Parts: sequence; structure tokens; C-alpha cells
Amino acid sequence: MSAEPLEIYLEEQDLGRSLREDVRVGLTAEPKWLPPKWFYDARGSELFEEITRLPEYYPTRAERAVLAERAGDIAELTGAKTLIELGSGSSEKTRLLLDAFVRRGGLGTFVPLDVSVSALRQSTEQIAQDYPGLRVRGIVGDFTRQLDRLPTGGRRLVVFLGGTIGNLMPAERAGFLRAMRDALEAGDWLLIGTDLVKDPGVVVPAYDDAAGVTAEFNRNVLRVVNRELGADFEPEAFSHVARWDAEREWIEMRLRAQRPMRVRVLDLDVAFAAGEELRTEISAKFRPEGIAAELAAAGFTGERFWTDPDGLFGVTLARAD
Repeated sequence: MSAEPLEIYLEEQDLGRSLREDVRVGLTAEPKWLPPKWFYDARGSELFEEITRLPEYYPTRAERAVLAERAGDIAELTGAKTLIELGSGSSEKTRLLLDAFVRRGGLGTFVPLDVSVSALRQSTEQIAQDYPGLRVRGIVGDFTRQLDRLPTGGRRLVVFLGGTIGNLMPAERAGFLRAMRDALEAGDWLLIGTDLVKDPGVVVPAYDDAAGVTAEFNRNVLRVVNRELGADFEPEAFSHVARWDAEREWIEMRLRAQRPMRVRVLDLDVAFAAGEELRTEISAKFRPEGIAAELAAAGFTGERFWTDPDGLFGVTLARAD
């Protein structure tokens, strides 16, 4: 069975408009920032896949360990008819869930949502080929804006893996979870992966690896802005910085200007002082009680909380009240 034609709710011009707006707001802010979603062009996605295989980067392995052990429980507890994945990418870890649902029986539809048309087309065709009894319905959209486009009907399980929710600021996170609850019906399910608070000596190297892959990934956002907006950033003139914020319990990735410089982008003339830092990502780490409280505030009840054997990463199964 082939995948259904992609449902496209996010066009290239939408992405371009969003990038221009983010660049204009972020580079005129004090301190300067850019959102992490612009890391992920084709090269950025390749670099991130490389990061997930680095010895320092534990989150992907730890989350996969949880899913490998608990996928059958998730299938039994939810009895979902439709599995929806937000920010699906290659859907590699999701295959552990799909296998469990296929063994149990009853799952009819898989709906991956992602901003990348090319990545989504490739992954949906492959999954349709590998799971011939499954309806595969890809949606091109932004999970922060297009949750109202999710298919309705049947018992649904929405999957949001990778600790991606930690890239949202607390207010954004609360808004996202409320919008997620509004898009679901009582009795639907949410499966969410969250990296846990731990020794900074474990966390920081995951974002500042010895091989320098994360540094290249971080600088890639400047290459995206150069290519898409005709900017003249010199990516190699920025150093990669990964810093643990103990008060907020998150990692900040930044790019530090090695010397004074001026950058032209859009109609802006952006000055950087030597040593000035541009924030490109936060990655919040969570405590189990904090996850439960945030979900409850948005209208979910946490039914199960699992971790890998080393307690590095948490996966929560919550039900919409």
C-alpha cells in the first residue's frame, strides 16, 4: 500500500515569512536570539542524526530503551485506532510503537506531522511499504500552529518524542499543551518524552561533544539565514557555547562572536560586539512532578511515567480529561 498524498498546510512562502519574522524579532532583541527550528534544513537534519549517535548524546538511546521496553504496554493501555506523531522526522523510534500496535491489532491509521515536505514524503512512503495494512496520512505543518488540522474520530494517541517540548520556553510550553488538549477529545492519549534533570557533567557534554558535531549543527542556523535571506554571517567567526542554567534547569546553546562584526540581513545592519552571544536553543530538563503538574494544568492526567534503566530520560503517558 502506498502512502496517501501529503496534506500540506504549510507552504514554502509560509516558512519564508516565518523565518523573516523570527530573524527580524530575534536579531533586534536584547540579548539576541534565533529559534532552534531553523537548524533543520537538509544539512542540519543530517548533523542532528549524527549527534544522536555520539557517545555523549544519551537522550536518543535512553528514550529508545524506554519505548523498546514499554511499547506493548502503551498499545494495551491506549487501544488507539489512530497514532499521530508530531515533528516526526524519520519516525525511527515510532516504529517500536507501530510494531507493538500491529502485534496487538486494531491500529488503522498513522499520521506523521512535520514541516519538511521531502522528509515526510520519504518517511511516509517507507512506512506504508513496511506496514502494508496501515493507512499512512502525512501532514505538512508546524506542531505549534497546526494542531487543529489533526484528524478526528476514533481513539487517538499523539506522540511527541525526543524531548522536543524542552525547546519551548515555559509560557510557550503551557500554550502548546493547552492547544494540544483542545485538539483532543476526552479519553484520547498523549505520549511525551522529556529529558530529566541530572548532573550537569552528564548533560553539558551531550550539547558540546568532543568531535565538534554539535558546534557545526549550532552554526548551521547562520548558514540557513545566509542562504534563505541573503545575509552575510561568517559562521566560522562564531564559537559554540553550551551552558547549564542551574536556576531554570535548562541547557542554553549560544553562538559567541569571536570579534566585533556587522551583519547585513533583510534591511537590518546588526552589530555584534566581541564576545557577544546569540542564543539559538534552550533544552529544558524536567523533574517527574513538574511534568505531571504541567500536564494537569493543561487538562491531562498522567497515567504512567517510565524511565530508562539509568533514569536519564522520562516518557509520560497521559490521558485527556
